[in-house]
Amino acid sequence: MRKRLRRLFQAFFPRGEKPDDAFALAFLQGEERALYLSMDPRDRAHGVRVAQRLLKRYPDAPPFAVRAALLHDAGKAVRPYRPLERILTGLYTPPIPPYPLRGGLMGAFQVRCHHPLYAAERIQDPEVRTLVLEHHRPQSLWGKRLHWADQEE
Repeated sequence: MRKRLRRLFQAFFPRGEKPDDAFALAFLQGEERALYLSMDPRDRAHGVRVAQRLLKRYPDAPPFAVRAALLHDAGKAVRPYRPLERILTGLYTPPIPPYPLRGGLMGAFQVRCHHPLYAAERIQDPEVRTLVLEHHRPQSLWGKRLHWADQEE
């Protein structure tokens, strides 16, 4: 419950922290860099924190897992969230198909539910794509580790 209240507060009052883009860009390759930079600064900062936690816990993490940690929420960039939408979609997300992408609150629900798919469709590296796609339903070893690193926040 405390985590949800903190996220609620942050949705209305973003920390204003700057993501460590230099850290992220040192790992990312090709089109991944543009995808990362298209993300909301809050999502970039979150991705950096997840990647850093992953490396702290698993110093031998393969580069593709670190890149997936940085990009795991990149699908949210297809349609930016407004603060109230971030809150509402965090509280409840109805089952909704990924396409066609809609506007308004229904589009926000789609992004919340399907952002792993939207990101995976834009990533060329199959190992990174697989982990990003699975980060809400971890099935592989590194998918589980990425999920755990994301849940620590």
